[in-house]
Amino acid sequence: MRPTRLVRTPDPALSTRGRLAVGRRSARAGGTTAALALCLVLAACTGGGTGGGGSPSGTDDATGLPTAEAGGPLDLSDVCPATVVMQQDWQPEAEHGGMYALVGPDYTIDTDAKSVTGTLVAHGVDTGVKVEVRPGGANVGFQRVSDLMYLDTSILVGAVNSDQAINAAADGRPVVAVTSQMTRSPQIYMWDPATYPDATTIAEVAATGATIVTSGEIIPSLLASQGIVSMDQIDPSYEGTPQRFVTDPSIMQQGFGTSEPYVYENEVPQWMKPVAFQYLHELGYSIYPEPITVRAADVEGEADCLAKLVPILQQSQIDYLADPGPTNDLIVELVEKYQTSWTYSAGVAAFSAATQLSDGLVFDDPASGVFGQIDGDRMAEIVSTFTPVLQATGSLAADASVDPEDLYTNQFIDPSITMGDLAP
Repeated sequence: MRPTRLVRTPDPALSTRGRLAVGRRSARAGGTTAALALCLVLAACTGGGTGGGGSPSGTDDATGLPTAEAGGPLDLSDVCPATVVMQQDWQPEAEHGGMYALVGPDYTIDTDAKSVTGTLVAHGVDTGVKVEVRPGGANVGFQRVSDLMYLDTSILVGAVNSDQAINAAADGRPVVAVTSQMTRSPQIYMWDPATYPDATTIAEVAATGATIVTSGEIIPSLLASQGIVSMDQIDPSYEGTPQRFVTDPSIMQQGFGTSEPYVYENEVPQWMKPVAFQYLHELGYSIYPEPITVRAADVEGEADCLAKLVPILQQSQIDYLADPGPTNDLIVELVEKYQTSWTYSAGVAAFSAATQLSDGLVFDDPASGVFGQIDGDRMAEIVSTFTPVLQATGSLAADASVDPEDLYTNQFIDPSITMGDLAP
């Protein structure tokens, strides 16, 4: 979860890549040709996936789209709920593009409940069910997605960071990751390159004694355990607005590499220049950010649905990044219609989608070469890294023990799905 404006509350899995964000703009690098776009819609050919299999059996009057072949891999009507409810952990944004990309053109927006519902469309085909995407944050009282999934069992899948999944398992509300959509966390610490002209890393800025304005304890505790920062440098008062950074450029501040570099250079009138930053994943913030999870019991109870839905979710992220424009339009519309304190422009959305690829935040699982597959060794490392950090912050009991194999399953993954030409 994040603060109320420009950025999110830090997730416990951050990536880091030190560099200056100079002169980057929102336009997506390169265009998607008409032939590629057609190929994506008809055959999901960006990756190696077989997600389309089967011929359409007709046309849906509401959407004008072909309907999935009865009983085929894209027909969810006989195995999934009539409305597949998906819960995100924050307001609509491009980092959630793979989920919003499933919402069909017949969507309706509930401005009171803050949700969007439409035909669940995969590869341009009506799957026979609806999808409802719900945002998190203030809309749900900043409750954890794993808690919401147990309080409201109509939610089939939710986006739960893998460090939060450790807490959920220990708290008796276990969730299991069935696929990832972003591979590395986009979280950063950022600083003013004019104030620290020789600094290229978080460690170099921290060594000056700079105050670090952040929220939450997980990331500071992780960095302190490595001797990169001192806890007496930490100011946990970050509220998600640019005011503090603009008025005191000596601080280092949390953010997201997929938003703040663009926002500060293009949308903060008092700044309008580059910031420097490093991805926290480079410093051990190794979590899977917002993987798609289900309640532990639903791995078996909803197995027939998940066997078809998970490959659709794998491919939807790839299709979104190949052609993010239409989904970004929906995301920006939702932000405008929901009328919360969250603001999000088309420029930020385009920048985020491009940066997810250019900065290597989304890629095939290195161990298997499959997009969306969870690496068991990496999950074991996450548990061994973050269990003591969570215990040190008091959010996890000192005697808590979580088996990393309980936090994920690859049984529903389609091993033929890869990023193909989109791979960074």
